[in-house]
Amino acid sequence: MSNTALTPPLVTSLIKDAVTAPSMHNAQPWKFVYKAGSGIIELHGDPLRGMPHEDPDHRALHLGCGAALFGLRVAAAHRGRHAVVRLLPKPEDRWHFADVELRGPHDADPDLVALHAALARRHTSRFPFTEERIPPEVIDGLRAAALLEGCQLVVPGAWHTDTVLGTVHDSERFEAADEAVRAEIAAWMRTGASDEGSETEGIPSYAFGPRQYDVTSPVRDFDSPRQVRGRAPAYFEKRPQIALLGTAEDTPQQWLTAGQAMLRVLLQATLDGLSTSLMSQPLEWSELRSVVRDPASTTGFVHMIIRLGYGPQGRATPRRPVSEVLTFD
Repeated sequence: MSNTALTPPLVTSLIKDAVTAPSMHNAQPWKFVYKAGSGIIELHGDPLRGMPHEDPDHRALHLGCGAALFGLRVAAAHRGRHAVVRLLPKPEDRWHFADVELRGPHDADPDLVALHAALARRHTSRFPFTEERIPPEVIDGLRAAALLEGCQLVVPGAWHTDTVLGTVHDSERFEAADEAVRAEIAAWMRTGASDEGSETEGIPSYAFGPRQYDVTSPVRDFDSPRQVRGRAPAYFEKRPQIALLGTAEDTPQQWLTAGQAMLRVLLQATLDGLSTSLMSQPLEWSELRSVVRDPASTTGFVHMIIRLGYGPQGRATPRRPVSEVLTFD
């Protein structure tokens, strides 16, 4: 079957799977274009959904789009297709992130096929995890998942974990002192107020999780102004288990690569029975980002802090309709 045999319903279903990917504040900064003549699915970043104060270089925007790209690859494999990806195919267009050619049907990558079941199950959990330690073989599997996408997943030792948690608390203080950053975050929160944005984007209050009795966990409190009533406080794990996802370089192509690795790790963790949450807050401040890096690692740049553990799964957050993010050309 040729690439041009891709039907609109099939492409629509592929993108519906792809956009289950995580993105900063659930801004969903992606646009897809299906070129019927060539059979190419283009992925574009949407700068209007960027965070100029928290993400001035658009690194996090690239990560989110890279995650959606990996979701598309998994969806294609599930349907017996092989996705051939070209990153940044037009250097003159900085927002044209990838071209995806779907070949087949033929034998798809079984590892990608296996991950498909986790697409709908993976949700950010801002709830307390237990103190149960993750077995080394599970951690090794997550490391291998990152390596398959050309990235490194580093599990810091005790002293460096404390250092990373310290940067989390430092970033909270930076955020509290920066009115522009606070306003940017508030623009993507959905608490039910009448003047808020669309309910198909942003972070709804049910995904905030409980308030923390203590400050041991690197879980961002999106309701620091305490606008949401009824959020019961809870004790979080005393020894958070975190991993640092990074690359050797710090370029747009590496950011897209890291986004793909990020989702691969999250999906594998979901299949392994783990709950996860993402922590980017210290990485949003140039003063803190270099401190997060483990000096004993060969990873040059950290792009995401991933919290891992056993605990409640988070609920699904809303997604924009595919009709808003997919164009047929």
